[in-house]
Amino acid sequence: MPQPRFPITHLRTLSILGLGSLLVLANAAGALARDTVPTKKVSIDVEVLATGLDHPWGVEPLPDGALLVTERSGALRLLRDGKLSGPISGLPDIAAEGQGGLLDIALANDFATSRSIFLSYSAHDNNGLGTAVARARLSDDGTALTGVEEIFRMNRFTPASHHFGSRIAVAPDGRLYFTIGDRGEGERAQDMDDHAGAVLRIEPTGAVPPDNPYADGGGAPELWSKGHRNPQGIDIDPQTGILYSVEHGARGGDEVNRPEAGRNYGWPRISYGRHYSGAEIGIGTAAEGFEQPVHYWDPSIAPGGMAVYRGDMFPEWDGDLLVGALRFQMLVRLDLDDDTGEVLSEERMLKGSYGRIRDVRVAPDGAVLMVTDEDEGAILRLSRTPPSID
Repeated sequence: MPQPRFPITHLRTLSILGLGSLLVLANAAGALARDTVPTKKVSIDVEVLATGLDHPWGVEPLPDGALLVTERSGALRLLRDGKLSGPISGLPDIAAEGQGGLLDIALANDFATSRSIFLSYSAHDNNGLGTAVARARLSDDGTALTGVEEIFRMNRFTPASHHFGSRIAVAPDGRLYFTIGDRGEGERAQDMDDHAGAVLRIEPTGAVPPDNPYADGGGAPELWSKGHRNPQGIDIDPQTGILYSVEHGARGGDEVNRPEAGRNYGWPRISYGRHYSGAEIGIGTAAEGFEQPVHYWDPSIAPGGMAVYRGDMFPEWDGDLLVGALRFQMLVRLDLDDDTGEVLSEERMLKGSYGRIRDVRVAPDGAVLMVTDEDEGAILRLSRTPPSID
């Protein structure tokens, strides 16, 4: 994939735009809620497609227009024609503890014929908890998984119950890029034999691609990049092939990165944030051998999932990054320069209107799908407000 260098940018302001909204709550019969929200360049409609989900974590559109959504507590559900299914059967054994549970979901590129999906989740072993990835087939009626096979299990489980990472992106060649956090044990992100604190790449079967940077030694063969704290967003630009990730900092220092093969992104040796105690992290913000982020936030926005926007519905956003934020409860748009990839500006949408935005996906029609990580979580759809007819 292309590997241009992007300059680092950051924003320390808490708000760029004052955004108005008209909130229409769902009625007792379950009618959809709809907001009309003016943004810097367009007006968007926000529809609440479903509510009552238990901390939804990942959403994935199917070719027929239905949606699959994970609940961190360990359920996979299907939303079709406005109706949310009961739990889909056949899931692998999931350890829903702390920040762990059933996390991301992604379709195989040949889903239309194979019905194959990928799931990331936290699992148990005798040493504690760790991240795993499974492949399964979704039944034609969407009620069950069959042929469930664990294709990856991280190589060091511990009692820690946070920083699982676990976002998945499927490349055009079918390979999986996915993230694992440092598990709250920062130095693991610098241990090249440890899967923690990394972006990893595997074949859809779980095999190691022969061109992985450590396939022949020097580190765990599944590693793609290291030095990541807790990356919960990852996406591949379908037009350029560029891989992007977004990760939580500590107190400040959330980062957008472009993970490249064999590169080290510095955690916990360098950071633009501080420890929660206020103490400095590592040796500063830069050091030889460590990559700089494309963009960072201070103070933290607590980023969740992210997507590169490519779609017909919002041509003004073409090639921009959409990042869900748990803190401030908003969707962040990073306007990227088409030629240099520099972050030119930031727009903050829906601030405080819906809850903690955990995942962001672009639907085939160009609408934006999101889920809110709440006890009574929701699935949201953002579309362009139809032009008024005078």
